[in-house]
Amino acid sequence: MKKRVLAMAVAASSVAFTGMAQAEVKIGFLGGFTGGIESLTPPIFNGAKLAVQQINKQGGVLDGQDIVMPTGDTTCSDASAASNAADRMVNTENVTAIVGALCTGATVAAANNAAVPGGVTMVSPASTAPAVSNIEDNDLVFRTVPSDAFQGRMLAKLLMDKGIEEVVVTYVNNDYGSGLAEAFTTAFEEEGGTVAANVPHTDNRADYRAELGKLAATGVPNLVVLAYADTSGQTVMRQAYESGMFTQYIGADGMVGDSLVDAIGADVLEGMIATRPGSPDLPGTEIFNEAAKAADVDPSAVFAAQAYDAAFLLGLAIEQNGNAEREGLSEALRSVASAPGEVVLPGEWEKAKELIAAGTEVNYEGASGTHEFDKSGDVPGVVVEMAVEDGSFVSKGQVKPESAEGGSEGGEQDTGS
Repeated sequence: MKKRVLAMAVAASSVAFTGMAQAEVKIGFLGGFTGGIESLTPPIFNGAKLAVQQINKQGGVLDGQDIVMPTGDTTCSDASAASNAADRMVNTENVTAIVGALCTGATVAAANNAAVPGGVTMVSPASTAPAVSNIEDNDLVFRTVPSDAFQGRMLAKLLMDKGIEEVVVTYVNNDYGSGLAEAFTTAFEEEGGTVAANVPHTDNRADYRAELGKLAATGVPNLVVLAYADTSGQTVMRQAYESGMFTQYIGADGMVGDSLVDAIGADVLEGMIATRPGSPDLPGTEIFNEAAKAADVDPSAVFAAQAYDAAFLLGLAIEQNGNAEREGLSEALRSVASAPGEVVLPGEWEKAKELIAAGTEVNYEGASGTHEFDKSGDVPGVVVEMAVEDGSFVSKGQVKPESAEGGSEGGEQDTGS
């Protein structure tokens, strides 16, 4: 009798555990928690978690299920680590969807080796290289950040507007660095500028003096570094300063982190110029800013708003799809992100659930943009100027394109498609 009672108790607990497991929907997060962007990843993750917290607090998805967000570390630069982390998400954690990855190489590896074969929709908030647009993804890979085909043009325009007409460039030799360098140098030269030298470098090395020597030999004092703030970008900057050959430092989104300023020195980097994807002047931007501050999340952190939108959009897509299955999710994602439909803003989860339940189309307009995905899963966006002032990066406002051609109304999608 005791054995029978014990067996019944075990069976009952197993049923209860199964019920608990079914009361959760998993959206994974793939980020570079170690490696080249380890200081940038936590604020990005916090942005995604804020969306999840709001969804769960306002009733959860489907019939009241909470979203949980397991994480995986891609290291940013190791394709094997990215593939393994994605494989765990897809085949062990059994996630419905993924926010991430962040670095382009990690996103490509994760998509090709795990997510696409597993039918899992990915939304990257930070992979900016044009290479993402070319993944054979069965319409499963999206991003809430504009392509570097656009950021490169805006960085070129910003420098020319400031009267900087001659530069030297070094870039980390991967999908991110090479794609951004190509976009920037092409645009800069089309604007009438001169790239006196353009030198690739390998990430995670201790010495870049040979590359810097080639750049310094031109006599040009304006150094553009397209790399990561926590690895090669930091080392290049430090050794460039030690050489005494450069007076103006320039970067892009991978270099925008106060960890760089702390490591090199505020006095050294004072006046450094950079660009990064930003948020347009839309109602959702201010709503997100206020909610983030209330939750002790830095709303100005690079890609935090894009990560929030990626997670919120995936929550909406799951609700629209009517289940936590992978099939049909990418189609639902396109539906909730695009006009026509009643506008849903950041944090308006209860409203969205009611609209979807009533069969009303919704159109999410988010913290970092409207997210009208093109055929490649790319979005229009804006680029903002950043500068180091008094020991930290501060925003100087949006870099405005001169015309609609190549502007923020979707110009970055042209080369990404």
